[in-house]
Amino acid sequence: MMRYVRASLFAAAVLAVALHHPPSAVGQATGKEASKRVADAWDTVKAYTVEKKNDAVAYSKKLVSETDTKIKQLEAKASKASGDTKAEYDKVVKDLKAKRVQASKKLDEMGKATGAAWDSAKDGFADAYKDLHEAYEKAAAKFK
Repeated sequence: MMRYVRASLFAAAVLAVALHHPPSAVGQATGKEASKRVADAWDTVKAYTVEKKNDAVAYSKKLVSETDTKIKQLEAKASKASGDTKAEYDKVVKDLKAKRVQASKKLDEMGKATGAAWDSAKDGFADAYKDLHEAYEKAAAKFK
């Protein structure tokens, strides 16, 4: 029981820091900063206990929503590009959308998970989100 309390307190502290951290504009974060943010988000999701499932799902939805906005910004850039550059943008955006669908699927599973399946569902979402976010960061760096 004490372990769950400590994990919950840690998750709340990390979430408070994450929510009070000002959002950066697309492409402004260095690779090191972006990696730190995704690691923090990943750790935050993984720290939630089943008793805090609703908080975990809400936080995870926020992460996915922020990534949706970033993907739309890449799509806007793609619509202005032409030739090979447009083809590269389109390929990257298609890949990001596929990873987003996977993260969304894992988020749905996490929302439906009960005690026995919680850790597996939570870790599944955290891994899918990390994959999505890293793919976005790579794409953003490529198309600066």
